[in-house]
Order: sequence, then C-alpha cells, then structure tokens
Amino acid sequence: MSMWLDLNRIRAGVEHVVRRLAPAEFAGDDQFRVVAPVDLDVEVTKDARKVRLTGRVKTTIATDCSRCLEPFEILVDAPIDSIFLPAAENVAGDDEQVASEDLGVSYYREDVIDLGEVVREQCYLALPMKPLCRADCLGLCPVCGINRNRESCTCQVEWVDPRLDALRQLKGHFQ
Repeated sequence: MSMWLDLNRIRAGVEHVVRRLAPAEFAGDDQFRVVAPVDLDVEVTKDARKVRLTGRVKTTIATDCSRCLEPFEILVDAPIDSIFLPAAENVAGDDEQVASEDLGVSYYREDVIDLGEVVREQCYLALPMKPLCRADCLGLCPVCGINRNRESCTCQVEWVDPRLDALRQLKGHFQ
C-alpha cells in the first residue's frame, strides 16, 4: 500500500479509502516512533478544487517519559477532518493576514496527497505536552541518576535557595 493518495483516480463526489500503513514507513521521527500498523479509514470528498478527508486514524506510538526517560506506548485513535487545496492557491504575500477559515487548510501538489503527513500530524496531536509513563512516575534521582520507579536510593536531596543565605545567617545570630 502506498502513502500517497492519487486524486486523479478519485472521481468528483465521495469515495471511501482504507489503508494499512507499515510502521517502517514512519521511521526517522525524533519525538515518537510508530510501533504498530497504521489503520487509516477516510472518506474523500472531492469537488473541482477542494478535497476533504474525514475519518479516523488508529495506531500505537512510543515515546519517552519526561521524568524517567523510559519508553512507553500511547494508543492513537484520532478523528481526521482536513481540507486540501492545490498548492497554486497558496500564494499569500508577506503582509497578508491568514484568514480564520484558512487555518485548517493544507495544500497538495501534482494531484497527490501525502497520507503519511496526515498520519504524522495526528500522532503529534496525540502526544501529551509532558509525556508520562504513568501519573505517579517518580522519575530519576537528581543525585545518582537511578530510576526511582525500579530502585530506591539513600541520596539526600535538599535544595537550599542561595538567595536566603543572608537571612539564615541573621537568624543564627539571634538564637
């Protein structure tokens, strides 16, 4: 199966497109890794110049926990509703503002849409701002670096604000 949607093969109207994409086709991303086949099920609505994709993308991605740095998986089951216009219509000058109705618009060239980019966009949107393997992740010890989810350590972690040294000295003076 191909990651390209050839618009020349789609007649005006609505056509149902189902694709299963291999995880290997998404190699090279640094924020997540696709670890399961990608199931893409979309309705393609095409008129003279506009193409609309509506449907779902389902897969599993892996990323690293931001506290303990261990990899973990996130299930992606995201709706797709994208509008595509020919790239020739994307000719805005430097001084022009983007209209609010143009914010959700993507562009295609040579009558093909890269379904891989559509899937990548949905995977990025599925990533949490701070990915955690679990809500109560203990992270890494800032002193010795062990993963506190697996082991415990006897390191003493007490941070003292150096800006308060003068007050601490003053307090010790009056005791």
